[in-house]
Amino acid sequence: MKSAVILFCLALVLTKNTFAQNPDADSPPAHTPENEVALFNGKDFSGFTFCMAKNADPLQTWSVTNGVIHCTGTPVGYLRTTQVYSNYFLTVIWRFVKIAPKADNTGVLVHIQDPDKIWPQCIQVQGKHDRQGDLFLMEGAESKEHKGMDKNTPVPMRGQSAEHQVGEWNKSETICRHNQVESFINDKFVNETTECTLNSGYIGIQSEGGEIEIKSIIFTPLKY
Repeated sequence: MKSAVILFCLALVLTKNTFAQNPDADSPPAHTPENEVALFNGKDFSGFTFCMAKNADPLQTWSVTNGVIHCTGTPVGYLRTTQVYSNYFLTVIWRFVKIAPKADNTGVLVHIQDPDKIWPQCIQVQGKHDRQGDLFLMEGAESKEHKGMDKNTPVPMRGQSAEHQVGEWNKSETICRHNQVESFINDKFVNETTECTLNSGYIGIQSEGGEIEIKSIIFTPLKY
């Protein structure tokens, strides 16, 4: 009887610990907000640089007004950090201003590699309308789930789109942990890819047709 009680207590402890580590697999895991770093300061593009097609003036595409980044979507290109990051929790709050035919695309870029070009080697969390959460392994980047697939074919998002209506803010959360990338859209788990050939790099946002606004870009380092 005493042995049975001990075994029961051990089972309760193990269950409690497992739940604490992953209470809801569909939700982003807990992180430490006190370590959050605002990559966008709400005023200007300090800490960022640009790569635009045909050497276009980036400030004709990207601007900051009332604490919000505005991107016209044309020409194609990207805004990226000047600092390299690894092992982090990234939160981007953004929205489509409007959707026009074939003008509904953007993306969050992680692990961007030098040199800057259209497009760089990186992993893209797709921002295309109704496909947010697809993961593109770009320009030779590779992963376990992508092996054997055409280079232009993404690791497809899981389940239905979690995207909000046009004009409403979306929360894109990306967890880059060593050689694994996980994507959550509006608090819903949508995708992951593992054994990636990239595990660090710049962080960026695409200009790719969609007129968008970005309210915040928050970086939180992971301790594991």
